[in-house]
Order: sequence, then structure tokens, then C-alpha cells
Amino acid sequence: MQPLTERDIRSSFVNCSKGDAKRLNVPRDLADRPWDDLDFLGWTDPSYAGRCYLTVPRGDELVSIALRHETGGSGKTQMCTICLTTHSGGGVSLMTAAKAGDSGRRGNTVGTLICTDLACSLYARNKKRPAMGSRYREDLTPEEKAQRVRDNLNAFVDRLYS
Repeated sequence: MQPLTERDIRSSFVNCSKGDAKRLNVPRDLADRPWDDLDFLGWTDPSYAGRCYLTVPRGDELVSIALRHETGGSGKTQMCTICLTTHSGGGVSLMTAAKAGDSGRRGNTVGTLICTDLACSLYARNKKRPAMGSRYREDLTPEEKAQRVRDNLNAFVDRLYS
């Protein structure tokens, strides 16, 4: 993934108002992110429990999404639908996002199970291991796993527009 600026991120939100995008917390450590190992930028809002954001490169454009999730976790072992990593406790959360456009303004949402720490790219590349969960043994290369992360994430983003 190419390094992003705060301006890039704020201007690419598709499911919140421009005012909300202007006020939300963007990571201050953008220069320190491991961009070569990321398929998307994901971060949590330290001032708003249960709020997180994703910025996804899609061709020549960026799509940023505001998400919400319950804090505390279910206590059950669950699998992330993006990177297929299993986590125990609160390591995976059902993240919901308002749909883009009029549908979202009418209250329609989509959701999926995602690693709560939003480190799917690092799990897929074996750069990070889940604390108590696991990754299933696969014969895929790290690049093939990273491609699956991109495909699964793009399928989720496509649902914002349907």
C-alpha cells in the first residue's frame, strides 16, 4: 500500500458526512506505519470506544469507511472473515458500517467479522500472531493470503454500495 496523508484519508470517506470526516481522529503515526505490509489502513478511535475506521485502496481511488463494534467481545473464539485468523475473547468483532449514500442515511448497514485490532494484513503475512487464536495451516504463500485479504475486503466494501 502507498503511504497516505491525513488529507487523503479525510477526503475519501463514503459513509459519513464531510463534517464527521473532518472531526474524526486520524492516526498521528502515519509516517511510521509498515506501508509495504499493509493492504488497507485500519485504526481505532481512542476517544470513542467501539469506533474504528478503514481506508482501502481500490484502483486509483481510496475508500474510507467508518465502522462501529461492541466493546468487550463475546468471549467466544471467532474467525475474521477478512484474513481467516481465529481469535479468542474479543479478538474478532462484528463491525458494522452505514451504507454509502441515501441507503446509509436511511439507516441501512452492513456488517462482517473483522480482527478487532484491524491487523489482518499483518496476520496474513505472518508478521503478527494472534494472542490465543490461530491461523489454519494452509499451503498458500503470504502474497496469496494478502490477495485474499484484499479480495475479502473489497467484497465487503462492494456491499456498502449495493
